[in-house]
Amino acid sequence: MSLIYFILAAYGLTQILVYAKIFDRIRPSSYFFHCPMCMGFHVGWFLWALNGQTELFNYDYSIATAFILGCISSATSYIGNMVFGDRGINFKTWSDE
Repeated sequence: MSLIYFILAAYGLTQILVYAKIFDRIRPSSYFFHCPMCMGFHVGWFLWALNGQTELFNYDYSIATAFILGCISSATSYIGNMVFGDRGINFKTWSDE
């Protein structure tokens, strides 16, 4: 269950950092800050660093765990971004491109 909480927290924080209008004025214009996959990785290790401060999820403090959680966060944030949009579920198919 803690992995589900971690994934939801990572997806939510990534969406806020990449797309929230409140950060438009202070968000740098580089690609990194507009990419849910890139930002998702850094959100993952950030949440790993904070995991001792919450009871939602609890992981050991090793570099391998930080890297794996960063990868999980990156992948799930990207998938979530591709599946869900502002208007609900995205139904775009390969033939639409």
